[in-house]
Amino acid sequence: MPRCLHLLGLAALLLSLPALATPPLRLLSWPGYADEDLVAAFEQRYQHPVEVTLVHSDEQLRRQFNRQQGRYFDLIAANTAELQALHAQQRLLALPLQQLPNRLRQQRRFRDLQTLPGISADGQVYAIPYAYAEMGLIYDRQQLSQAPQSIASLWDPALHGRVLIYDGGSHNFALAALRQGLPPFDLPAQALSELARDLQALRRNSLTFYRGPEESAELFISQGAALMFANYGQQQVKLLRDAGADIGYSIPREGALAWLDCWAINQASQQVELALRWIDYSLEPPVSQTLSERHGLGSTLEGAADALPAQARLHWLQPVENEQRRSQLWQAIHSGKRQLPGE
Repeated sequence: MPRCLHLLGLAALLLSLPALATPPLRLLSWPGYADEDLVAAFEQRYQHPVEVTLVHSDEQLRRQFNRQQGRYFDLIAANTAELQALHAQQRLLALPLQQLPNRLRQQRRFRDLQTLPGISADGQVYAIPYAYAEMGLIYDRQQLSQAPQSIASLWDPALHGRVLIYDGGSHNFALAALRQGLPPFDLPAQALSELARDLQALRRNSLTFYRGPEESAELFISQGAALMFANYGQQQVKLLRDAGADIGYSIPREGALAWLDCWAINQASQQVELALRWIDYSLEPPVSQTLSERHGLGSTLEGAADALPAQARLHWLQPVENEQRRSQLWQAIHSGKRQLPGE
C-alpha cells in the first residue's frame, strides 16, 4: 500500500474512534449523592461509565448546567426552587414513573408528588425526590433544659450573645416571615422592610454567623452557643454529635424551612434509559441510606434513619419574590448598618 494511502487510512480510523467510544452518563450532583463506591457498583452492573461533577452552591449548579448550551449533563440533582425555574425553561424531561419501581419504597410524603412544589406540572412528573434537610433548631442541653418550641426563641433576650445564625439573606427573611405568620417565599415590599428590622434585632441577639455545616459545628462548640438555626439540619446534628456535643434538635411549631433535592433528566439527554436506571438505583435501600449514615442527610425512603415525624410541618423551598433585594438588605444587616438600602 502506498505510504500516503496508509496514512490516510490511519487518520480516518483515529477520527472515527471518538464516535465509537461510549459516552459516559453525566451527573451534576451535590457531595454525598454519588459516592465513588456507589458509582463503581452502578458501572459494574450496567457496564457503562459514569462521570460525576460536584457543585457546592446553587450558583455553581446553574453555571454548570448551562455549559455547552445545556446539553452536557444527562441528570441533575436540584432543589425544588431550582427545578421550577428549569421546568419553566422547558429543560426537563417528563418521567415515566412505571420505569421507577423503587419509588414505591419512599415515605408517603415523598410519594405524593402533586403536593410537592416544583415536581410536577400539567399532569406530568419532572423530578423524583432523593435527599432533603429540614432547617430546625439545635440547642445545647447543658444550657437549655427544654427543647425550644418556636422560631421566636432565636430572638429571646435571655439568650443574648449565645445564638448562632446562618449567613444567608433569602433563608433568614423566610425564617423571620414564618415567625410573623407570613408566607415565607412571597413577601410584599412593605413586609420585607418590616422583617429587615426584625433581622436587625436578631443580629443584635446573635453570637455570630456561619456559612457551612463544618464551620457551624466548630463555632457552636468553641464559642459555647446555646441555640442555632440549623440551615443544614440533620447534617449539622451528625457533625455535632460525632464531635461529642450534648445537643437536642427540634422542629418549631411554625414549621421548618426545608430543601428537597430531586433527580431530574435533561430534556437534551441522549441516554434517557440509563438515566432512569440511575434514579431507580439511587432509591435502593443500601444506596439511599448512605445519605444519612455517611453524610447526615435525610433519605426519602421508608424506615430511613432520623426520619421526621409524619406530622412535622415543612415549608419546601420555592423561588422568592426578589432574591436580589433580600440579599441587599441582608448584607446591610450583616454589616451592622442602622439605615437600610432604600430608606
